[in-house]
Amino acid sequence: MKKTCLLALLTGVLATTTIAQDCKSYYYLQNNKTIEMTMYDKKGDDNGKQIYTVSDVQQSGGALTASLNSEMFNKKGKSLAKGKGTIQCKGGAMMVDMKMSLPAAQQEQFASTDAKADNIYMEYPSSMKEGDQLKDATMNLEINTNGMKQSVIMIVNERKVEGKESVTTTAGTWECYKISYKSKMTIKTMGIGIPVNIEGTEWFAPGFGIVKTQSKHGGTAITAIK
Repeated sequence: MKKTCLLALLTGVLATTTIAQDCKSYYYLQNNKTIEMTMYDKKGDDNGKQIYTVSDVQQSGGALTASLNSEMFNKKGKSLAKGKGTIQCKGGAMMVDMKMSLPAAQQEQFASTDAKADNIYMEYPSSMKEGDQLKDATMNLEINTNGMKQSVIMIVNERKVEGKESVTTTAGTWECYKISYKSKMTIKTMGIGIPVNIEGTEWFAPGFGIVKTQSKHGGTAITAIK
């Protein structure tokens, strides 16, 4: 009986240690870290910044979870929108709250509204390799703007690991997986909505996070870490 209890205790300790080792290097899971993402327009010109601040990192149920506060600024430094989301990591797999994936234009549009959505995560597995198809993700967002109700449905699919590339920004250099994807977002008002389709690419650094994104509308890149 004592041996069984001791084995269970050691297994729990080893599991906790593994979680910490697999997840501790993600900047999005380190208390009080600030990550600056510069936004670029389709011509490649600086179009503003998205600042993420990490807080309330906790371990529960075999996962590390952190709160992520975001604030978007235009190129003149004026605050346009604020948001909140969560990041999770379990067994080295990074799970990103889909609310953090809304395009910049929609973040600004919904900044002053009452928006509600369940925490739906997009998964970045620790063992990805070239040719892998990653899991799809779907988010439903309910919005109330001065009594006018809208719904936003965002679907991200056809996520494919295209290969590995080195990415260098003013914040550092990372060996990243290049991931292509398709995204469809539909904003419905009074039951009527027109879908907006986007094809994009993102560069994900294992043990770190998303370093860079690109689509025909523009892109983002990490430019500072504090």
